[in-house]
Amino acid sequence: MSLARLGLRVALVEGRQPPPWSAEVPDLRVYAFAPDNAALLDGLGVWKAVRDARAQAYRRMRVWDASGGGEMSFDADMLGRDQLGWIVENSLLVDRLWAALPEAGVRLHCPSRVDSMEQDADGVRLRLDDGTRLESRLVIAADGADSTVRGLAGVQVAQHDYRQSGVVAFVQTSQAHQSTAWQRFLPGGPLAFLPFADGRSSIVWTLPDAEAARVLALDDSAFDRELTQAFEARLGEVRLASKRVAFPLRRQLAQAHVAGRVLLVGDAAHVVHPLAGQGVNLGLRDVSRLRDSVADALERRIDWAADHRLARWSRQCRSDNAAAAYAFDGVNRVFSNDGMHATLLRGFALGLAGKLPPLANLFWRKASGG
Repeated sequence: MSLARLGLRVALVEGRQPPPWSAEVPDLRVYAFAPDNAALLDGLGVWKAVRDARAQAYRRMRVWDASGGGEMSFDADMLGRDQLGWIVENSLLVDRLWAALPEAGVRLHCPSRVDSMEQDADGVRLRLDDGTRLESRLVIAADGADSTVRGLAGVQVAQHDYRQSGVVAFVQTSQAHQSTAWQRFLPGGPLAFLPFADGRSSIVWTLPDAEAARVLALDDSAFDRELTQAFEARLGEVRLASKRVAFPLRRQLAQAHVAGRVLLVGDAAHVVHPLAGQGVNLGLRDVSRLRDSVADALERRIDWAADHRLARWSRQCRSDNAAAAYAFDGVNRVFSNDGMHATLLRGFALGLAGKLPPLANLFWRKASGG
């Protein structure tokens, strides 16, 4: 959509139309949306529709460790912002983006899937499963972690299975969430409480696979008790307000962001640990960089799809995304660990960051795209 608004002809191939967003049935998959990506959607004319429907701003973040030590905190006032970000449902975001496609001039092929692909120095030729043939200077693979287009382009991925699962649900707490995102590090993985509408919170409880299966099998009352204890009752008693599900966690990095005339963005290029809530933000930053590169080329009246420009975009994205993925990996290793040295290190690290506001500010500016 960003490229269509720059005047390029864009076609979207989608396997099925997404189901409409329902305010009555919140989507368990939520994102901690960063300000730079809200600005991207605002430029597309979409952010207001998302925010007006249901986007919960959060103004503070508190991070602490089960083993003790200091606490790291971020505060919008301290950073000179109205908010640190927003909690947004995946289905709402998809619904509003989908609705904006016609006005942006995007040609839609749905339901359709890419069946085969050929490319050369001049462009790419796609054959869809309904027999349609498309030709383009570039193809952008934005079709998820199991990307078909990535496979057709011959791009390999490096995977690491964390042997952890993320248990997600909505909960009610006896105390208000205070527009604060909370995260407690436990030996099995981090536990996050993200503020949501109507006083609810969205939880992401990272656990070893076997432990995740165990807590999913608990009855609601037992689950509530264990979750309250795991969260140290920071918001009082916790009670389930939805079903609960778990999804497996892995790190996955494509070995290239560009393969000839095929570009990889989002989960097709990188899947990271959810502990920092940065997955969707990293993906949208791929898009922002590409939009900026194309806009710059169009303004200067030079080839926006030149090989050297695509290579520069690829280097920037791959470097930043790999650095983020391995940084999250390192944090997960240190904090999902009950060894003595790791315990001492993480308590000291959080305490140090909490006592040095410039350091905390630096962390947050990086996470928010600033």
